[in-house]
Amino acid sequence: MGRADCWTLEGMIEVVFLDAGDTLIHPHPSFPELFASVCRQGGLDVSAPDVSRVQRRLAPRLVDIAEETGVRRGPSLSKEDSQTFWLYLYRRFLDELGSADEVLAARLYDTFSSSSSYALFEDVLPALRRLLAAGLRLGLISNFEGWLENMLVELEVGHLFDVSVISGIEGVEKPDPRIYELALHRAGADPGRCLHVGDSPELDVEPARAVGMEAVLLDRARLHPSPDCTVIGTLEELPEVVAKL
Repeated sequence: MGRADCWTLEGMIEVVFLDAGDTLIHPHPSFPELFASVCRQGGLDVSAPDVSRVQRRLAPRLVDIAEETGVRRGPSLSKEDSQTFWLYLYRRFLDELGSADEVLAARLYDTFSSSSSYALFEDVLPALRRLLAAGLRLGLISNFEGWLENMLVELEVGHLFDVSVISGIEGVEKPDPRIYELALHRAGADPGRCLHVGDSPELDVEPARAVGMEAVLLDRARLHPSPDCTVIGTLEELPEVVAKL
């Protein structure tokens, strides 16, 4: 038996929780490519690199942008709040790209609200299988609309999670510590023996740490240059990180 198959016999971590968006799933073929494609279909000539540059400027400000929308309960907690947030965000993108096309903003919202626009990252299944083979349990903690649950089933990974806590179903979203506490309660696990992995320092790392969990930042696009935490660029790195905890 190799080390990758038995590290949990000595390791601290029993449950690995993961975020969904930009951690497990992504717009297909990518957010910049799909965004640019929808724009070109709507008459706005932009490229994927153009969208990537705007994404890099806006990504660190998503929490502030959510507050600017005036949504009180959280952007994923109802269809109305979700639409308000995402339309505002897409307008911000379009403004940076030199457009104020409301019809195009609505088209972007419809595109990114369809499960057919998403796919698993290539590293997801291999990483999850390695974690499960080592005897770890998996959980999901995600700010997402309720349709995420069915999408994960369609993508054939929903059954891998012992615990699934989705903000649009539960009525509470990150960074509220209650969503982490709910996940811990359902898992019946001590926070010190749990790890959360996500793509946002503010929404994933900080609140997970606040309830006593270990946390890892998955920064696929290198959007966060100086985070104060363990950082990985791909889920392929995750099993080895868990093995060292």
